[in-house]
Amino acid sequence: MANKKSIDLTVNIGKLKLKNPVMTASGTFGYGDEYAEFVDLNKLGAIVVKGLSLKPKEGNPPPRIVETPAGMLNAIGLQNIGINNFIKKKLPFLRQFNTPVIVNFFGDSIAEYVRAAEKLSAADGVHALEMNISCPNKQAGWSIFGTDPKVTYKVVSEVRKAADKTLIVKLSPNVTDIGLMAKVAEDAGADAVSLINTLTGMAIDIKNRRPRLANIIGGLSGPAVRPVAIRMVWQCYKAVQIPVIGMGGIVSAEDAIEFILAGASAVAIGTANFISPKITEDIINGIESYMAEEDIKSIKALTGAVQC
Repeated sequence: MANKKSIDLTVNIGKLKLKNPVMTASGTFGYGDEYAEFVDLNKLGAIVVKGLSLKPKEGNPPPRIVETPAGMLNAIGLQNIGINNFIKKKLPFLRQFNTPVIVNFFGDSIAEYVRAAEKLSAADGVHALEMNISCPNKQAGWSIFGTDPKVTYKVVSEVRKAADKTLIVKLSPNVTDIGLMAKVAEDAGADAVSLINTLTGMAIDIKNRRPRLANIIGGLSGPAVRPVAIRMVWQCYKAVQIPVIGMGGIVSAEDAIEFILAGASAVAIGTANFISPKITEDIINGIESYMAEEDIKSIKALTGAVQC
């Protein structure tokens, strides 16, 4: 059994060096300050904040969340305070921690993506950008950024020119060939890819015969999507040379290790934060205990180590 003090949990994502591979998933951890009384933010590998747009967005009308077997549907609609408000009101709080801040962002046009990337790249305390090119709960037409390879290449390459910080591209799972989309993002200049975003889903109230979400369709997350997410991470790991960040239904250290074995350099915890606010710390400790028991000195030795 390895001594825990000798275990190396550090991972590299582009220019970032994380103290461990566990980060939060955008949209499930607010802007960080909401969870500060429950979890030691200094212990996390990275904090990924709620997705931001150039201007504040109100999101969709309620009901916006529906619990499902082994998961949940959400149609929040990317409600956020806007990039300027984040930089002014939220970022100062995050600067006090010794943990990289990754900002998830999106736009309704290539020009908006580029402008958002420029603003965030210039902000002190933002260490990396996660570019959201997929979101099933938006109106039809928006998701083309993450499902058309040519459009994906165009928007990522334009953002790459505008951003000098580590650029992570969050992929849509609602595609035929996820490995191809990861390769397109890599060729366009991405430093890493993250996946999966939520799967498109719907729920109906059989009493009144109406959709349970006001938006009708939402994004499915939670343990129900985990096998799909692991499969897609494995496919992306085989398709690209850049790091893969895995997410989708992780609720334990064992789940996180599955993703790492499939090829993830790091993992992001999402829906589980709603169940247990300190789940990220528990998962970090669990990974460390597993490595000690298995006499594994470096987390890097686990990445992609599944034997197929």
